[in-house]
Amino acid sequence: MKTTCPACGAVASLDVLIELESARTALLVALAMPAPLGKLLVQYLALFRPAQRQLSFDRVANLLNELLPQISAARIERNGRTWSAPQDYWQMALTEMISKRDSLTLPLKSHGYLLAIIEGYSIKVEARKEQQHEDRLAGRTPVGGQIPPIPPLTKGGADGLPLCKRGIEGDLKPRTQMPQTVKAALKKGGIDDGNNQ
Repeated sequence: MKTTCPACGAVASLDVLIELESARTALLVALAMPAPLGKLLVQYLALFRPAQRQLSFDRVANLLNELLPQISAARIERNGRTWSAPQDYWQMALTEMISKRDSLTLPLKSHGYLLAIIEGYSIKVEARKEQQHEDRLAGRTPVGGQIPPIPPLTKGGADGLPLCKRGIEGDLKPRTQMPQTVKAALKKGGIDDGNNQ
């Protein structure tokens, strides 16, 4: 079926015009992608191209439309969870996919492997954060050493005297007797005055 372009008057088949509409859609989606991902996405989309055929513009538009919301939201839904997917994860995952092209079964059918790689990055970061949290709780310093334990107050110092009997300056304070009025008040309240040893 032949149709005429309303803009320039050129005559072409309906199939060509439909393909041009698909190309326009694909281009609009590609322009909405973050700039640093552009070249990587072009190389990644080539992994979907069937042998001895070109990838249709309609397929390109569909593939990009599947990725754009996830890239824009910086998160993916996978295995019943939402995973963080910042732009650098996308760049690393796309680079990894392109570098492994010889070991992949081509053409790709879905974005499953790409999303699995991004999920793996998120899992590693989550595990690292959990480990850091556990290290803080256990008192381990960021360089891997242990924070020395605080000695108990009853442990003796260098001179063998209990630390609880030292003053702020480290001098020894003699223990004074509790006044009788305080002892009487404590006994009246049913509190031991500490001298029943």
